[in-house]
Amino acid sequence: MSLRVRVGVDVGGTFTDFVLLAGDGSTRTLKIPSTPGQPERAVVEGIGTLLARDDISPDSVSEVLHGTTVGSNTLLQKTGARCGLITTAGFRDVLEIGRVRTPNMFDLSWRKPEPLVPRRWRLEVRERIAADGSVLEPLDTQGVLEAGKALVGHGIESIAICFLNSYVNPVHEQAAARVLAEAFEDIAVTASVDVLPSMGEYERCSTTVVNAYVIPALRGYLRRLGQGLREIGIDAPLLIGNSNGGLSTAEVAQTKPVFFITSGRASGAVGAARLGTSIGTPDLIAFDMGGTTASATMVRGGDVSRTHEYEFRDGISTPSRFIKAGGYMMRVPTVDVAEVGSGAGSIASLDEGGLLRVGPVSAGALPGPACYGLGGDRPTVTDANVALGLLPMVLGGGTLHLDREAAQAAIVRHVGEPAGLGLDDAAQGIRDVVNANMARAIRAVTVERGLDPRDFMLLAFGGSGPVHACDVAASLGMKRVLFPAAPGVFTAAGMLAGRLEHHFLRPFGGYLDLLDPRALAATRRDMEAVARTAFGAEGHSAAAVDFAFSLDMRFQGQEASLPVQLHATPEAAALRCAFLDAYRETYGYVSDDRVEIVAIRLAATLADGQVLDFSAMRRADTAGVVERHIRRAHFGRKAGWIDAPVMTRAAIVDATTGPLILESDDCTIVIPVGAMAEPDATGNLLVTLA
Repeated sequence: MSLRVRVGVDVGGTFTDFVLLAGDGSTRTLKIPSTPGQPERAVVEGIGTLLARDDISPDSVSEVLHGTTVGSNTLLQKTGARCGLITTAGFRDVLEIGRVRTPNMFDLSWRKPEPLVPRRWRLEVRERIAADGSVLEPLDTQGVLEAGKALVGHGIESIAICFLNSYVNPVHEQAAARVLAEAFEDIAVTASVDVLPSMGEYERCSTTVVNAYVIPALRGYLRRLGQGLREIGIDAPLLIGNSNGGLSTAEVAQTKPVFFITSGRASGAVGAARLGTSIGTPDLIAFDMGGTTASATMVRGGDVSRTHEYEFRDGISTPSRFIKAGGYMMRVPTVDVAEVGSGAGSIASLDEGGLLRVGPVSAGALPGPACYGLGGDRPTVTDANVALGLLPMVLGGGTLHLDREAAQAAIVRHVGEPAGLGLDDAAQGIRDVVNANMARAIRAVTVERGLDPRDFMLLAFGGSGPVHACDVAASLGMKRVLFPAAPGVFTAAGMLAGRLEHHFLRPFGGYLDLLDPRALAATRRDMEAVARTAFGAEGHSAAAVDFAFSLDMRFQGQEASLPVQLHATPEAAALRCAFLDAYRETYGYVSDDRVEIVAIRLAATLADGQVLDFSAMRRADTAGVVERHIRRAHFGRKAGWIDAPVMTRAAIVDATTGPLILESDDCTIVIPVGAMAEPDATGNLLVTLA
């Protein structure tokens, strides 16, 4: 093939997914087991296999777009760098103090997350910047050097710098960063003004520390991946999916990994929004279930819900503006996603009270579920689905063969016998619990925000989402479920719909009614120039960049702020109205207080380049494949065991009534009894529940 191609790659806890987009609009997909110890190995091997399968030269690859779980896994597993923090004298315990609150005031069992930097590695230096940016006390550069020596002596690999009020005047942080970089070349240094030049001492410190904690892991991974791609002849740009659903260069990801903690997952949400718009359904809920987690994102009017604050924590993670202090705070642009630790690899067990739990611990790819035969002996959601006959005995296009007897034995041994349940009840119980967990994530982005999930369509994707989506939707009273053309690799496809972007933040304080248009215009021009320079350094024309500004605003005296879109000719009255509308939608009321401006944001997006058009998407690797057979499967407690038709996706050409199981290389779709499945012209499958 001589066409130029782009390759989207999404690394999950169990499988690594690939979508190749050719210049003629055709796509090819691949799904192979992940290699957790060396995730780059599966990426390189998968791309090589995908190219060889259709005789595509590595020189034809114009871009590799990649979503990675290295950042999130590093936080989840607490395997980040030995990290130190240098801060202003007297502010050593900002991380410990946090927001002086708990996420749930009635939960007496809650335990505060351990700081990523132990107190003994949080050191102080003499310096002080006033709130207006004036220097009250010069920086003690010798103290910085001594602090660096002390940290390096403790085996520190990465150092975060966060000084008081540095967002107003960065000179002390910049000087300290230079001192450390010159003295300790092998130590990664992160200054807060380089990742979050904004007020909010705790938020800025936490964001900087997360960046410093993750940077060695992500930097090492991306360097190994780049080397591996070059070894198979690919010298194309490597772009990484960021937490906002856009793309950034690998170089940016290596210096600011805090912007990539939810890499990949956000791309799936953005892809869902664009798919919904292309089929005339701009309001939907994107539901993504993989091997380790499941997530839900709200899409309204074709736009993905976004925020500038995210907490990474156990249980359910959500950027909710109402539940804070439960995890590691990152104030970065991010898709507003609710996530639970319930995936296909989530392990089922009984707690101390004998109640069934599923997740958040996952078997991952290794040792994996018991049915994988790779050493895992604990029952997982996948084992339950295998025992219930809902999954085939081969996954990933033939790359993984399953052992049903091993799945059954694990369920009986660890769940059935201890709980006094038979195999069918135990397996169905695992499925019921995980469905309830995932419904919780959907409620977090709908019911908890005053929205009725029954008013939306559920767009289901991920390697396991289509197996559970109809049951989850039914539990919420939702009637419509949409499965895209390739749900199992949809997140990788979502990356192909993304664009290169840069985000910039500047402090811009003052009361809204005293807004100085000239000062605002000057700040905007300066930020645009910085953005053009950034894109120019990456080889892109500044003329092809779109600029979107917003102001962070709040009522006088408040701590939290909301972003309000900034138009070309801003007026204080119009901005106040926009802020009041946003505030009322978020909190349900407004105040008569004065409105303050906190900061100005710029999202600069590259407008040109090849982007996947979902309305024209066509699979080049599944045409004409039609197979049918019968398999006995369990369709819930009410329907029980049924001899269900099993067929490939291509066999559905007209409206068909369930029960039905559709199998393809990337996933399995389970359609319950009485549901109506109907394909559309672009390969999507719409299911209407009974």
